[in-house]
Amino acid sequence: MNRVPTLTNETLRRLSLLSTLCLLCTMVSFGQGGARGMVAFGKATGLSGDTLYLDVNQDIGSQLLPFDQIVKIAAANSPLLKYQDEVINSLNAATAVTRSQLLQNLTGFGNYSGGNQTLLATGVPDANGRTGSIGQLTNGWRVGIDARISLYDLFGRKHQIRQAEATQQAGERQKDVVLLQLKRELITIYQDMLTAQQVLKIRLLDEQASLTAYRIAEVELQKGRLSAELMANATTRYVETKSISEQVKGEFLKNVHTFEALVGVPIQRLKRN
Repeated sequence: MNRVPTLTNETLRRLSLLSTLCLLCTMVSFGQGGARGMVAFGKATGLSGDTLYLDVNQDIGSQLLPFDQIVKIAAANSPLLKYQDEVINSLNAATAVTRSQLLQNLTGFGNYSGGNQTLLATGVPDANGRTGSIGQLTNGWRVGIDARISLYDLFGRKHQIRQAEATQQAGERQKDVVLLQLKRELITIYQDMLTAQQVLKIRLLDEQASLTAYRIAEVELQKGRLSAELMANATTRYVETKSISEQVKGEFLKNVHTFEALVGVPIQRLKRN
């Protein structure tokens, strides 16, 4: 009679370890390529019909528009830059008013009298006592210009115009400062978003590994080959990794929404076609 070979404890332990590693590799690879690597946007902002999924495993820079183009979109939608444009328009108008104030000292007049051509004569005595006459028609057109220029207009007006022009240029430079500040904020939050993405990738991998270990521990516990203490340890490990991954995901989402606020458009509008 042939004897059936028996498996020793060491062989069973090795087979169990091998199956555990195979299952772990399978589930982790599934977690990397499956829905766990996708972060949804749109439903949280009320755009259920325009939901976008960002792949955490793919660099955000390759999923969104080029950064220079994003800066242009942010500049076009920035309330601060729009406000600065209105300030510059106001300063341009103030400069034009300052330049034209010189004309307020020039006045023109014109009138017309109709009726019979009456000659009005007035006498003006000369040095010899004789009276001459000056004739003037009392009807018809009369036009003229009255000019009064003060010393301030001659010597001070040019300085006032220079002051208005300098204020206008200062407003334009202030716009450049606001644009530079916007670029710096975009660079900071963009880099924070990239960093949060890399951390999230690592944490999701850790979460999948602990989940695999937890499920294996459940199977081993059902077979009576695992103690309750080890099962509790596996449960605690999974809960900890799950909590950390959710915190990191929240940080990532916060950076994304802050980025949206700076750019002025939803993240759905910034995805490459």
